[in-house]
Amino acid sequence: MSAQNLQQHPAVRTAQDKANYYLHQLDKELSKYSLFTTFEQRTQVPKSYAFIGAVIILAVFHSINVSAAPVSNLIGWALPAYLSVKALETPGHQDDIQWLTYWVVFGFFNFLESFALRVVLYYFPWYFATKTLFILWLQLPAFRGAQALYATVVKPVFVNVHHKTGSTATTTTSEPVAVGLE
Repeated sequence: MSAQNLQQHPAVRTAQDKANYYLHQLDKELSKYSLFTTFEQRTQVPKSYAFIGAVIILAVFHSINVSAAPVSNLIGWALPAYLSVKALETPGHQDDIQWLTYWVVFGFFNFLESFALRVVLYYFPWYFATKTLFILWLQLPAFRGAQALYATVVKPVFVNVHHKTGSTATTTTSEPVAVGLE
């Protein structure tokens, strides 16, 4: 049976008519809300399609979240551990910096998470699915998320804590320090 014949089959035509009817009904219902109408005007995406897409995305997030805690931890540890060992074996230092920065940010994040996990899980239902996406953002070289978070969050916190402890071991000159045996 060819595609043309399949489209002309009475069962297919009936299903298409019913689907179009329900899409039209959904479109009428969504028209009652200005948010959907504005969204449709700005994006040129029919509001019924946008609504169905959002429902599908939520369903996928919900289904992923069922087993997301171990998957999130595996993604946050297994691949970075492998790539960190691989980076240590290469002669350059740029990949070492990427993974050392990742581990600092990942550890900082896990430390903060350990204090507030119950509260976060209560108020944020798809936490582990979102955490998995966050970890991928941290890891992937295309985004350099770990380096961005290190520069904007971890380093300022470290500098603030380091400054408050009154450490006198810091060097204020920009001259290189020579280390030698005496």
